[in-house]
This record gives sequence, structure tokens and C-alpha cells, in this order.
Amino acid sequence: MNSNDPNSNYSPLRDVAQNPEATARYLADVQRVLLDIGRNLETLAQEIRVHCRDTHVEGDRFYDAWLRAQPVERAFKDVLKNVEAVTKGLEKGAYKRRAHDEAVANTARKRKEKELERQRKKNPQPLQAAPNPPQQGAQAQNLGYGGPTSIYDMGRESA
Repeated sequence: MNSNDPNSNYSPLRDVAQNPEATARYLADVQRVLLDIGRNLETLAQEIRVHCRDTHVEGDRFYDAWLRAQPVERAFKDVLKNVEAVTKGLEKGAYKRRAHDEAVANTARKRKEKELERQRKKNPQPLQAAPNPPQQGAQAQNLGYGGPTSIYDMGRESA
């Protein structure tokens, strides 16, 4: 293909990468495949374990076959652990991709809020004067929460 071809830069994964839902679907498909492969590898590891531990050579002590099988078993155990880590990583990647789009969508709103807060700090609203305190006669009628704060302020109204 020559460089002037408009399709030369086309990649099918580009569309998937631009859409978080498509990314999640794609990663879920890959994860399903890896989980199937993992199940097959688990079965293979069990069969290899049985075969390697049952392979005895003349003159072996009872644990020699087990000792020879350990590196093989460990290698398959590591492979299975890596497959599991990859599947967890795919799931985490899908969540991070969605979180990125949400963060991008919220950035403009957060910036507007910050700008409004800066404007409020630069130009504070003038404080309104406190309302006049009620007269002494009006206070005697309403002894709720706005009443006297000390027993010495109560005067003759109590008791």
C-alpha cells in the first residue's frame, strides 16, 4: 500500500479503543478465551503431574520421580498463575478505561465549578447586617431556643 491510501492507517482496534463499551466487550471476549485456555492448561497440568510422578526408572527411590516432576509442575503452575493475572488485568483495564471517559466527561464541569469558586473568593458578596435583636417584651413571649442563655438572664419570668 502506498502512503496516500486513506485506509493505510485504518486499524479495527482504533474504533474499539475510542469507545469504552466496545473496549469492555472486546476485553471480555479475550478474557473468555483466556479462561478457556486456562481450563485446558489446568487439565494438561494435572495429566502431566500424574504422568511425571508415575515415571520411575530402575534404581529410583520412592521420591525420585516426585523430585524430577517438581520443576515441570512448578512451570505449569507459573503459567496458570500468569494466565489468571492476565485475565484480572484485562478486567481492571476495562474498568480503568470506563473511569477515564467518566473523568474526561466531568472535567469541564469541575473546571467551571472551580472558576465560579475563584470568582466568589475574588469578589465576595457583601455581608448583610444582622437583624435587630427583639425587644425585651417580645423575648418574654418566646422562651424557646432563642431565650435566655443563663439562669441569671431569665429574670422573673421563670419559677
